[in-house]
Amino acid sequence: MNFLKTAAFACAATALAVATPAAAQMEPFEDYTPSEEVLELTVVKVDEGQFETYLAGLKETWVAGNEVAKKLGHIKSYAIWGVPYGDGSFNLMLTVTYPDTASLAPSKERYDAFMAEWGKEREAESNRTVIELYNKIRKIKGVYMLRRIDIKTD
Repeated sequence: MNFLKTAAFACAATALAVATPAAAQMEPFEDYTPSEEVLELTVVKVDEGQFETYLAGLKETWVAGNEVAKKLGHIKSYAIWGVPYGDGSFNLMLTVTYPDTASLAPSKERYDAFMAEWGKEREAESNRTVIELYNKIRKIKGVYMLRRIDIKTD
């Protein structure tokens, strides 16, 4: 019995010893570079039978708003991702790519430019859609900020 415990401990210690130096050898900007752009990922669970309804709503709100933000140079791109298989906890992902972290900071200039293009009436319509439709047919499962890591190869 003690032999098995000793052997298991030795295996775990060896695995840790081998793994630790590998992690310690990576140096930022020498071995890998984090991208300047950041991706906002929203994970959504749309109720069964409501997928197309939600997409139609997104076209009028989220897509339209992102088109304005893209035209103004506030974002680089956006996308809607369907999840055809998985564990069932979500079935749709929304992504927005920002040029850099600074683009996420509050900015009266960006806000005013967006609102001048978007308009108060469209803002009110979008808010109604969220309250009257989205909140009834979907659940936001999480919102994440991602930064791509480019590992340098020889």
